[in-house]
Amino acid sequence: MSARIPLVLLACGSFNPITNQHMRLFELARDHLHQTGQFQVVGGIVSPVSDGYVKQGLVLAKHRIAMARLALQSSDWVSVDDWESQQPDWTETVVTMRYHYGRILKQYQEGTGKDSGPTTNSHHITNVNVAIRKIATLLKPDKDISVDGDHMVIKTLSTFKNYNMDFHVDKEFEEDLSGVDDRKCMTTISWEGDKLVCVQKGEKEGRGWTHWVEGDRLYLELRACGAVCKQVFEKT
Repeated sequence: MSARIPLVLLACGSFNPITNQHMRLFELARDHLHQTGQFQVVGGIVSPVSDGYVKQGLVLAKHRIAMARLALQSSDWVSVDDWESQQPDWTETVVTMRYHYGRILKQYQEGTGKDSGPTTNSHHITNVNVAIRKIATLLKPDKDISVDGDHMVIKTLSTFKNYNMDFHVDKEFEEDLSGVDDRKCMTTISWEGDKLVCVQKGEKEGRGWTHWVEGDRLYLELRACGAVCKQVFEKT
């Protein structure tokens, strides 16, 4: 059976105030998506509109946020986000969706992003929330590696994000991680025996990874800020 696609549910609105039915909608949506067999809901976000919406009778955003947080304080998967409520003007839903997609993607890429999970408590180092950690445990990425002399292309493919790395062995290059964690680093990838070792010099100390093959399995070890996580790929 193929891996389920991880989803985070987002609800935008005035929440003036939040009601039981608002919260029930999250449960109904999650149950339906799970029943399809294609998706795994790993989190939910309530995003109250800003005061700039200028709706008659609209309570101040700070009070609507407080009420929503009280209503959801016992939930272990739905949380309240105040980004939209802090915007000076009304924000289109698609803009809010793009904001949260970018935020979640960045947190995921800063974290482990691996099936087997970190061997250290890396989510405290990288500040990755519970939804992102759940996404990481659900992903089943594929690796596609092509070699032409010293020129290599490594493609990491998943239902959450694809990333291509195109490089020459032993030649330092600027790696642009826009759309991954929005950082740039100076990267060098070299052979150390039968292992391919990557060193990424940038904001995150000790960042890099190592690839090696044992039998029909490809191993990947990622490092950043003293945290180490590992992943194993099987040949198909």
